[in-house]
Order: sequence, then structure tokens, then C-alpha cells
Amino acid sequence: MGDEEFADYIARRLAGLRGVAAVSLGGSRASGASRPDSDWDFSVYYRGRFDPGDLGALGWPGEVSAIGGWGGGVFNGGAWLRVEGRPVDVHYRDLDDVEHRIAEAREGRFRVERLMFHLAGIPTYLVVAELALHRVLRGSLPRPEYPEKLRITASQRWSADARLTLGYARGGHAARGHVVETAGLIATAAAQAAHAALAGRGEWITNEKTLLDRAGLRSVDAVVSGLAADPEQLTRAVDAAERLLGLSPPAHGR
Repeated sequence: MGDEEFADYIARRLAGLRGVAAVSLGGSRASGASRPDSDWDFSVYYRGRFDPGDLGALGWPGEVSAIGGWGGGVFNGGAWLRVEGRPVDVHYRDLDDVEHRIAEAREGRFRVERLMFHLAGIPTYLVVAELALHRVLRGSLPRPEYPEKLRITASQRWSADARLTLGYARGGHAARGHVVETAGLIATAAAQAAHAALAGRGEWITNEKTLLDRAGLRSVDAVVSGLAADPEQLTRAVDAAERLLGLSPPAHGR
């Protein structure tokens, strides 16, 4: 099957599952930036009852989680599958919850949740960003603009988090010569500062794969390369990251 035929095939099978109201294609396959080996990321939007067992019954090999099986929160489960030799990810999206997140985002409200493989975690407005960026293959879904209130609150929150992260890196680890912890916190602060930059510009993003590049902060790589267990060097690295990320020191360190 060609790519369009493959996407239509998966969408048709997913749309036929009980409770599913819409199916979208996301990630690089939707943005046009995919490579030949890129995953296929689909989201199923359901209302009321959705049974992941129905997805498993399609017979595609792989791992199908329960609802909430990926830690709960807005990223509430999904499946890693292999279909016609291609890697396919399916994400579960509860429309009632998604509509709540849209309303919260309009008022500038959100939380940051832990999610595997993400340095800074994910904002709960991620599911709103998906609606704005994904390609709808079945059903109908809203396509929200970036709310002005969210631009302000998200930029402020992420910037504050980045400042606090670097403040702790300086006093809690750099001063003790802890290389791994210092480098890890610099990386986390860079991701947080990048979220702040994109929020300030009103640009949606759904993961961290291109986060630093889009925010223009890739040069932070040089800050964490060649670190040694030297408190003075590590402190200079934190200071350099602070300048590069455009952050001022926190008023009160920890």
C-alpha cells in the first residue's frame, strides 16, 4: 500500500471501533516532515465507552494498553503496533476530557504532567495542540487557535520553572561537583525555556523532539559537552545556560 492508502486503511479500521467518533493522523506523517522509517501516529477520539480490547481484536501485533495505562492524565493510554510491516502508534483521546482542556486553555489554565521520555513533562494543553496540528481522517474535530491568555500564562510558568531548575542545579549539584545531575537539570531547563519561547509566540508543539530547534536553543548542546566533576566549571556551565536561555537568576535559591 502507498502512504495515503495505508493511512486510509488504518483510519477506517479505527473508526469502526465502538465509541470512536473521530480519527486523526499526527506527528511527522501529518506535518510532512516524515522519514521512510517514521512511525505512524493515530489518535482515536471517543465519547463515553471505549474498550481497548476492541483494538486488540483487530489482530495487529503489538502492545495494547488499558485506558490510563500510560500513567493517566491527558496522555491516557494507547497502543504500539505493527501493521503491514509499519510501526503504528494509537493514542486514546476522551472527547469529554479534550473539550475540558480546550476550555481550560482558553482561560490560560493548564498543568504539567510527567510522561516517559519527556524531560520537562507535558502540558495538559498538549491535546489541544494535537487538534490544531493533526490531520483529521474520519469524523469531525475542532481546530483551535492558540489562546491569548495561554500565551501569557504558559510563557510565564515555563520561564519560572526553568529559572528554578537552574537555581537548584547551581546550588544543589554544581557546587558539589555532580556532573550527571547538573547536566540533566540544564537539559530540563532548556526544554522548559523552549516551551516558554514557543508559548510566547503562540506556536503549538506536541513533543520534545524538535522543541529546542524550533525555539532556537540548540546551542545549549555546547554548554553540556565536556563537563567534568569540577564545581567551578559546573557552576560556569549553569551560568552560561542561564544566559543562553535568556533567564535571570531566581530571587531565592534552594
